[in-house]
Amino acid sequence: MTVIEEFQKTSHHFSKQRPTHDAGEPILRVENLSLKYPNGYAIEDLTFEVGKGERLAVVGPNGAGKSTLFKIIAGVLNPTSGKVDIYGQSPGGHICIAYVSQRNQVDWNFPVTVADVVMMGRIGQLGLFRNPGSRDKKAVRKALQVVGLEKLANRQINQLSGGQQQRMFIARSLAQEAELMLMDEPTSGLDVSSQEEIFNVLDRLREEEVTVLLSLHDLKTAAEKFDRVMLLNIRLLGLGKPKEVLKPDNLVAAYHGHLHRVETEDGLLAVGDSCCDDEFPAP
Repeated sequence: MTVIEEFQKTSHHFSKQRPTHDAGEPILRVENLSLKYPNGYAIEDLTFEVGKGERLAVVGPNGAGKSTLFKIIAGVLNPTSGKVDIYGQSPGGHICIAYVSQRNQVDWNFPVTVADVVMMGRIGQLGLFRNPGSRDKKAVRKALQVVGLEKLANRQINQLSGGQQQRMFIARSLAQEAELMLMDEPTSGLDVSSQEEIFNVLDRLREEEVTVLLSLHDLKTAAEKFDRVMLLNIRLLGLGKPKEVLKPDNLVAAYHGHLHRVETEDGLLAVGDSCCDDEFPAP
């Protein structure tokens, strides 16, 4: 899909109408959430809460339901049962949610600049038919500065490196004034230096109390860089501090027989990923 189609699919809050935020509620509450296709569950009976400013890693094998979970939280998919609340309200209409999809789902040859993509984050503030004003342009400049792309504002997006592409989408979320950011495999395919750039930006988001849910496959990174870890394989297998969740029994339950070597609190363990597609295909 094109960048614009990707934005419209995952950032659907185009009006200025906003649900109220209940300050006494967590920024995210998920209760008994399931999505079932004819060929089986994509996710089943998930219940958890996330606090404002928290950084949560969502880990699990391919097909575990990570992308499905994010899309339901963002309001892109409807669950079969259960509910999602953002500050005590359903996801629809919240412009405070930003979903950063996987890079391989975007047509990088679409002729737009970095600044154009970041300005797309202002649509929720502008509405569809008002031209950007000085406040919107200032928000875009600030977002580009936060992610270190201000000098590349006029560059075509197909001229960016993988790490720069991911930082551009984070800047779009910042321009949107997102309070909850859902990032689907943002470090996949990036070299170590580019991954560190992403996490440096996430450290700056923490200072702004932006809540981040990030899916990834690297259990070592999840253990080192996140407040809590969610271990998911269709059902919730663990949620808590990394040392509490990434234990041998939990990892074997998540990864089954697809094995590789991972350091855990209890020593070296063989775990692994599956060979399947990331999610159940929709019918």
